[in-house]
Amino acid sequence: MGVMKGGGGERVEKLKYSRMKLWMIRATTSVLLWTCVVQLMAVGETWGPRVLKGWPSCFTHQDSSFSVIEDKVLSVPARVLPPKRVYKNNGYLMVSCNGGLNQMRAAICDMVTIARYLNVTLIVPELDKTSFWADPSEFQDIFDVDHFITSLRDEVRILKELPPRLKRRVETGTVYSMPPISWSDISYYRNQILPLIRKYKVLHLNRTDTRLANNGQPLDIQKLRCRVNFSALRFTSQIEDLGKRVIKLLRQNGPFIVLHLRYEMDMLAFSGCTQGCNNEEVEELTRMRYAYPWWKEKIINSDLKRKDGLCPLTPEETVLILRALDIENSYQIYIAAGEIYGGNRRMASLASAYPKLKGDFIGAIRPWVFSKSFIPDGSIRLSCFVGE
Repeated sequence: MGVMKGGGGERVEKLKYSRMKLWMIRATTSVLLWTCVVQLMAVGETWGPRVLKGWPSCFTHQDSSFSVIEDKVLSVPARVLPPKRVYKNNGYLMVSCNGGLNQMRAAICDMVTIARYLNVTLIVPELDKTSFWADPSEFQDIFDVDHFITSLRDEVRILKELPPRLKRRVETGTVYSMPPISWSDISYYRNQILPLIRKYKVLHLNRTDTRLANNGQPLDIQKLRCRVNFSALRFTSQIEDLGKRVIKLLRQNGPFIVLHLRYEMDMLAFSGCTQGCNNEEVEELTRMRYAYPWWKEKIINSDLKRKDGLCPLTPEETVLILRALDIENSYQIYIAAGEIYGGNRRMASLASAYPKLKGDFIGAIRPWVFSKSFIPDGSIRLSCFVGE
């Protein structure tokens, strides 16, 4: 019995071994076959279209439209991005722009140029939300932020926000913040601002209007400013499409002129130009000037400012200019601005000289905010138009 048991045990062991061996062979074979299938699929994607190019199509005429669409998609040239500029990063620059759209746009051009020549990383600028305009728009609401970043990648590195480890400094209020000196040369930023960036790693410039001098700068700096202004700062597609529609509507009614009078309350208060204003308006403008502590000039002689050529044209003077330029009264005149100070009273002479004057003189907020309404004669009424 013991011998029989022992012999049976050996046969069982051999049977188990043979089954395991068979299972291993099957598993290995399956892996090899799967590998071959994957390799053939990869080769088929590469060579299949070439091999099958001359074969008759299995698609019907209806299905062939898909191949036409596919050819059109493939024929669109891919966007070629400029190569990244490689440089040793000296730190991060945050900027808060101030003023109207025109001032902020110019400031962005300056800050990109400064970041480029200081070899720092620029964080997408913050737009003014607390000034006279009180507009909540972010950079990406106005400009194509991705185009802004990629189009300048060969000049400067731009990020939408700080890296997490540095972002916590902003949240805790420990970032060094300061206003740079107005109309400064680029050497000021190299000698005064760059050491601060190297020391603190992150520097926040909280006022950016007119902080880089316009004249006497190296040609490369001026070229970069122009590139930012005319190429990198592109409006969002929604704003561009709306602008095209407005232009189309304007052209339907014949020749037109769009005027930005720069005759808003904040402009007059800042400049101190009060020609044509009554005593109450002069007092109101003076109070506004004193209310803004960063407007350094408080006591202003309006007549002297005017003689120095530092005042905007009044609406009444604009009529004289248009007539001197032989602009016919049949032209459409559209007012592109915020609220004209003095309202319809100051616009009366312009409206009388040009009956096709259009524009809501009250309530416009920012030049990129369009508000239009149609009136019975088929024309269009705009609260604002193309910007400052």
